[in-house]
Amino acid sequence: MRAAVLHKTGQETLDVREDVTAVGFGPGTVRVRMRAASLCHSDLSAMNGVLPQPAPFVPGHEGAGDVVEVGEGVTGVEPGDRVVLCWMAPCGRCAHCEHGRGHLCVASLRRLGEPGFRLAEDGTEASGFYGTGAFAEEVVVTSDAVIKVPADLPYEAAALIGCGVTTGIGAAVNTARVEPGSSVAVIGAGGVGVATVQGARVCGAARITVVDPVASRRERALAFGATEAIAPEDLKAVAKGLPGGGFDYVFEAVGRAATVRAGYDAARRGGAVVVIGAGARDDLAQFTMGELFFNEKRLLPSLYGGAPVARTIGLVVDLWRAGRIDLDGMITHRVGLADVNRAIAQMRSGEALRTVVSLDPRG
Repeated sequence: MRAAVLHKTGQETLDVREDVTAVGFGPGTVRVRMRAASLCHSDLSAMNGVLPQPAPFVPGHEGAGDVVEVGEGVTGVEPGDRVVLCWMAPCGRCAHCEHGRGHLCVASLRRLGEPGFRLAEDGTEASGFYGTGAFAEEVVVTSDAVIKVPADLPYEAAALIGCGVTTGIGAAVNTARVEPGSSVAVIGAGGVGVATVQGARVCGAARITVVDPVASRRERALAFGATEAIAPEDLKAVAKGLPGGGFDYVFEAVGRAATVRAGYDAARRGGAVVVIGAGARDDLAQFTMGELFFNEKRLLPSLYGGAPVARTIGLVVDLWRAGRIDLDGMITHRVGLADVNRAIAQMRSGEALRTVVSLDPRG
């Protein structure tokens, strides 16, 4: 089968090959025929080493497909079911899972780097990004790494909710619990930022300000519910002009210490700063003890939607079905697997909001 492989961390392009086999099928696993995958910035972060992922590996974690075969002991899904991949699969047994915080379960990270693919040319084994590897025509994953979705949810839309949309909407609904009539700023108008805008709109925010250095991305965010879009250099002045001297909620969807700091400064006293972006481990955000105490601004990191992933995905599907969020509009580009490197270039340049990679064997 075909799959796109990163051979060494730091390489900027993927090797699209036809000699790859998905391996590891057995008890507790599921074989999935992938139909669509969406490129997320986290894939680029894994490729350049910001996110830990041993190479060689097959990137892609926003993916949807059909269950082909289930291993012994697997319950909850069966052949023919439409599923999305879950890149941080909950074990269901740890303290986090038992207390309803399965999105914080790290059991799957212990399998980081385990072989999921084999290259026929020389027998090299490759893993799938965070136990998935959506840029392949077929994957074998643990049963907890798939979440069943309705059969009428298109594959492309289903792929989006595997990570970015669930992360952004969940940050607004689950983590921040944005109140009706409130003011919201979203720093970063990529896929996660636009999903956050939609989540804030669903919650009833009265003012949603998008902050991004790229004019075209700012303009695009207005179509998803933002009430205004500004450049980063204008954020401070806009925030000071609000009642209370800042926004009720500021979402950081970039993953950099500098933008977290800017978000903190733009929040009003008593407001919330929600950190969604996945940043580098050595990028340190700084705050004084005096300002943390005196301002009582809440710093709220939000991982994978801030709640059990299956529950948040269910909410997203319900919102989509009710016409309250736009998934199709988030797909700005489409390519076949052979052109996956074009998708990478589109994301790096900021041209694409989300590029969907078709995994049709003919594409």
